Amino acid sequence: MAGKIVPAKAAKKTPSKEGDQGGDKGAGAKKRRKARKETYSSYIYKVLRQVHPDTGISNKAMAILNSFVNDIFERLAGEASKLATYSKKSTISSREIQTSVRLILPGELAKHAISEGTKSVTKFSAGK
Repeated sequence: MAGKIVPAKAAKKTPSKEGDQGGDKGAGAKKRRKARKETYSSYIYKVLRQVHPDTGISNKAMAILNSFVNDIFERLAGEASKLATYSKKSTISSREIQTSVRLILPGELAKHAISEGTKSVTKFSAGK
């Protein structure tokens, strides 16, 4: 029945499994769920609220920041993967991440990133 076209008069309005009351969506059309797209948008927005509570951000600016975070993540993960391979380890630990941060991020930015990362790992370990 997937390839058949049913005339509009012959199509019955029956409730679907999701509780839909049979709206006019065309002949035998099923409601398609939009493909999920994972982004850092909500986290970027939360940080923006902490830093500048009264400032907004456009969709284009959010897309740029999302691309930036993805790029940095890929660089750090790639470098950490190489470091783990060099030392014949199959697991990326906080040590590999810290070293990759030192290698990829410049000067003061690396120092701040390492201190924030160390703080997060300590907080996580305390909660176990």
